[in-house]
Amino acid sequence: MEQKKILIISYYWPPAGGPGVQRWLKFVKYLPEFGWEPTVFIPENPSYPIIDETLQKDVPVNLKMIKTKIWEPYQLAEKFGKDNKKFKAGQFDVGENQSWKAKLSIFVRGNFFIPDARVFWVKPSVEFLEKYLRTNHYDALVTTGPPHSLHLIGLGLKKKMPNLKWIADFRDPWTEISYYKHLKLTKFADKKHRKLEAEVFKNADITLATSYTDAENFRKKGANAFCITNGFDLEVKPQNRKTVKLQNRETDDLQSPKTIKSQDENDFTTLQLNYLTEKFTLSYVGVLEQLRDPEILWETLDNLVQENDEFAKDFELKFVGRLDDKILKKIENSSLKNKLTNLGYQTHNVALSEMQNSSVLLMTNFPKESSKGIIPGKIFEYLATGKTILSFGPKDADVEKILNETKAGKHFGYDEKDHLKQFILETYHLWKSGNLETNAKNIEQFSRKNLTKNLVDLLDQL
Repeated sequence: MEQKKILIISYYWPPAGGPGVQRWLKFVKYLPEFGWEPTVFIPENPSYPIIDETLQKDVPVNLKMIKTKIWEPYQLAEKFGKDNKKFKAGQFDVGENQSWKAKLSIFVRGNFFIPDARVFWVKPSVEFLEKYLRTNHYDALVTTGPPHSLHLIGLGLKKKMPNLKWIADFRDPWTEISYYKHLKLTKFADKKHRKLEAEVFKNADITLATSYTDAENFRKKGANAFCITNGFDLEVKPQNRKTVKLQNRETDDLQSPKTIKSQDENDFTTLQLNYLTEKFTLSYVGVLEQLRDPEILWETLDNLVQENDEFAKDFELKFVGRLDDKILKKIENSSLKNKLTNLGYQTHNVALSEMQNSSVLLMTNFPKESSKGIIPGKIFEYLATGKTILSFGPKDADVEKILNETKAGKHFGYDEKDHLKQFILETYHLWKSGNLETNAKNIEQFSRKNLTKNLVDLLDQL
C-alpha cells in the first residue's frame, strides 16, 4: 500500500535544542509506521537560542528535507544588550527587573514584528512552497508554532490552494499565552494579532493543541481543535517500574526508500532507576524564567535548611538547564547557596540521566488561571522516570489532572506554603527510610508512538 505524504513546516529542528524540537521530531520518527511519509521544511540559516547536537541522531536517516534562507532581526535586537538574547526563547525580564533597553526591545518585538520576528520568512516561503506543492502532491500540510509566523505560511498557502488539507499545530497558545500581556502592545497591534489568530483558526482544517484547556479555548474561538499532548519516547517495562529503556541510537541499515528508519529505532539501553540517591535531590530540568519563579518553594526550602539540621545535611537543589540570572541571584543570597548545583544547559541525554539521579522532579507554571492549560513537555519524561513530581501552577490546571490520574506527584498553588512544607518533609522522610517510590499508572497513553497513532487517526479523517 502506497504511503500518504505529509509536509511539515517547522522553525525548530536539530541541531536546535529544547522541548520545541522534540514534538515533530518524534512524530516524524513514527509516522511511517502508520502509512505516512513525512517531508520537513525548515529555514536554512536559523538563529536558535539553544543548540543540542545530540538530537541530530534522532533524525531519520532518509528523511526528505527542504530548506530556504530566512532573515531574522535578532542580531540587531541583541545590540541593545545581552539580555535580549532571551527573546529568542520567548523569555524576558519583568517588573522592576526591566531595564529601559529591555522595555524598548519588548515594545519593538510586540508591535513591529507581528506575530513574531520570523515574520520575514512568511512571504518567500509561501511563494516557494506554492510552486513546490503544485508539482509535488502532498495529502496534508502541517505548520507548528511558535513561532506563530509559520501558521501564516499555512494560511497563505490555504488561500492560494483551498483544497490543501492544513493542520495548524499550536505547541503554545498565541494571544492566550501568559506573557502576551507583557508585550506592551498598542491597540492596533493587539487587534492585528487577534485578527491573524482568528484567520488561522477559521481556515485550518484541524487545529492541534498540546493541552485539554487550550483545545477547548481554541474551539470557543472557532477552531476545529483537538488535543494531542506531548509525550515521552522512553519504553517503560510495565512489570518493573524500576526499569526504563532508552534508545542508544545505533545506526540501522536502510531497507527501502519508502521506509524511514530512525537511527535509534531498534536498539535500547536499560537504565536502572536510582531511588536511593546519595542526596535528597530536588531537580529542575529545563528553562526557568522569572514569570514561572516558585518563590514560595525557595522560601520553604530556606526555612527547612535553617530549622532542620538533618534535612540540611541531606538536601541538594539542582538545576539542569537555563536558569534566569535574577532567580539564581535570589537563591545564592539565601541559605540554599551551599545546597545548590547549577549545571546549566545540558544535552537531552544528560538531562535524562540527571532526572534518573534525582529524588524529586520540579515543574513550574505561570500562576494565573489563564495558564492552567499549559502542560510543560518535561512532565512526560518526568512520568517515565517514575520519580515523584512536585508541580506549581494555577488550581485545576491540566498538569494537576495528569498528576491525579497517574498518581505521580503533587500539584500546588503559589500560596499553599504550609501544605508544601508538609509534602516536602513527608517525601524527605520516605527517601530517608528508603521507601520513596512512585507507582505511576496509565502513563503509556503519553508514549510518542501512541500519540502518533492519535495524530494519524485525525489525518485519516481529512
